[in-house]
Amino acid sequence: MNILITGAAGFVGRNLCEALQAVKDGRDRTHSGLQIGEIYRYDVDSAPEVLEEACEKADFVFHLAGVNRPKSQEEFMQGNYGFTSKLLETLKKHRNTCPVMISSSIQATCIGRYDGEYGRSKRAGEELAFAYGEETGAKVLVYRFPNLFGKWCRPNYNSAVATFCHNMANDLPITVSDPAVRLELLYIDDLVQEMFCALQGRPHRCEFDGIETVLTEHGRYCAAPGSHKVTLGEIVELLEQFKAQPKTLVMPEIPDGSFAKKLYSTYLSYLPVDKVSFPLKMNCDARGSFTELLKTEKCGQFSVNISKPGITKGQHWHHTKWEFFIVVSGHGLIQMRKIGSDEVLNFEVSGEKIEAVHMLPGYTHNIINLSQTEDLVTLMWANEQFDPNRPDTFFEVVQ
Repeated sequence: MNILITGAAGFVGRNLCEALQAVKDGRDRTHSGLQIGEIYRYDVDSAPEVLEEACEKADFVFHLAGVNRPKSQEEFMQGNYGFTSKLLETLKKHRNTCPVMISSSIQATCIGRYDGEYGRSKRAGEELAFAYGEETGAKVLVYRFPNLFGKWCRPNYNSAVATFCHNMANDLPITVSDPAVRLELLYIDDLVQEMFCALQGRPHRCEFDGIETVLTEHGRYCAAPGSHKVTLGEIVELLEQFKAQPKTLVMPEIPDGSFAKKLYSTYLSYLPVDKVSFPLKMNCDARGSFTELLKTEKCGQFSVNISKPGITKGQHWHHTKWEFFIVVSGHGLIQMRKIGSDEVLNFEVSGEKIEAVHMLPGYTHNIINLSQTEDLVTLMWANEQFDPNRPDTFFEVVQ
């Protein structure tokens, strides 16, 4: 299957091109059934011959090119309607009736604050595409995109999320006139997934109730499901938590599929080189070191413990707290004894055979480095963050 992508160097185009290339190269097993042939990447600086060849040979067209920030209002119609007309005429010239996906905007509804030249130019492009479909019999898929966000989106251009992420990551100020303003946001990976659905003949159809997308089987338009409605204040609050994470070590709750998870991935893509890594506080003494790695809001914290040769650490117990000890390097012995009992449980552990050992509530426990030459490295997970005011930790030797 040969594919033409207009606007290939733009935000959506670049993400889609890379996703399709991964399938073509056999690096994406999710869509391994797709047979991708030539990927024609067309943009504003492409040679005219590229468009001619692509319109002759394409089996599917993703029309993503458009004008967002012109020097004059007239350029909206020239870029959004004019190039769409050129594309469709070139397809007709080569008698190519392959499916055509058209990227429009929610602003094409021309309702309220969306009523402007940009929305009108997008609406004109939509109607041109529908007329082309009726004339030629080609399948036309018109998508009205809401606000988009994700990696590679250009800040200070047409995405508030991209600007906020870029500024927060680079210690630049953020201006929010009204934190209560609510945006409908679509993540780039969700959009790309929908593009694959369109490519495979399974687009999600919709109609519009004002600016609200209503998914329906036989809708005139198409839409990517899974958008998020979030206020500007909520976005900034999450970004402030992400920015503080190297100091607090606290990872906010980011459930699968949540806006927070997608925003965090987006924020990371804007980090400057000097913030990609950050130091952790190592608590060192003659026995070795203990370093907190990561804390979560609801699922405890992770740490790493390094014990020097022959050293014993621990010798304490907890009422409610429980832990996992996972030795990843070295050779050691974990011992546990139930409080009030003389029976000692022994677990010999090694980085050669990695396993997790429960530290049971009500059992005093230790960990001994059995080696006389190598450090013992243990990853530790506790079910709660350490609270110095309520440590739930009581000294008592195992034996």
